[in-house]
Amino acid sequence: MPVLRPGPARPRPLAVLLTALLAALSLGLPLTAARAASTPARGSAHMGMGVLAHDGQDGTPAPGYVTQTEGVDVAAYQGNVAWSTLWNSGVRWAYTKATEGTYYTNPYFAQQYNGSYNVGMIRGSYHFATPDTTSGATQAAYFVDHGGGWSRDGRTLPGALDIEWNPYGAACYGKTASQMVGWIADFVATYKARTGRYPVIYTATSWWAQCTGNYGGFAANDPLWIARYAADPGTLPAGWAFYTMWQYTSSGPTVGDHDKFNGALDRVQALALG
Repeated sequence: MPVLRPGPARPRPLAVLLTALLAALSLGLPLTAARAASTPARGSAHMGMGVLAHDGQDGTPAPGYVTQTEGVDVAAYQGNVAWSTLWNSGVRWAYTKATEGTYYTNPYFAQQYNGSYNVGMIRGSYHFATPDTTSGATQAAYFVDHGGGWSRDGRTLPGALDIEWNPYGAACYGKTASQMVGWIADFVATYKARTGRYPVIYTATSWWAQCTGNYGGFAANDPLWIARYAADPGTLPAGWAFYTMWQYTSSGPTVGDHDKFNGALDRVQALALG
């Protein structure tokens, strides 16, 4: 008599469907997680955050390139800064991140902003712009109200507007070139009205060309702080014939973000005095 051996059970249609759905979800989850992990937390942005990814790095300035004064820029991710060490290494000016959008203030601001001043440096503060969240005027007011002001003490630099690639989404924050120019103009006008000074504009030439259409109208009043990690500052954004400051590396000693002021210390003092 033939023996009937049990064969593999035929999968039911519902089970097949469920298995396929689970497989699809399992494939999608790592992509979603990776996408989420690549977007930093709001408030964590800082000067030059996108420079390496978008413009890369090509050397550092040669010693004695021109007469320049060494500086640094700092933010919360650097924690308490060793200001005495920086002073002893020749750093004479510093900028500290004060605010971002209208939702963030730097928890290390007092140690960083006052610490640089206390060792003898000329100091200033900067605002990381998020043009997709609130208006330029609103963010300028928030900046001034939370550490971005200016005083004619000869040791305080005018506030800086950090306008660069959006670390949280589309590079130009979802704005057209004309809208971006309008947003920056709004910020500049409000800061000038509140403090009596035009803010410094920190940016990279490639971002400026992409997101403002290489607009040249701010050069008459706003000092340029150019971001370029290379042996020279390269081509400047439209309108500016020279830079005032140059962020040239994110891998310097003690504090990674190092800058050069285009001139001797007396020129830094002149900018502070206005």
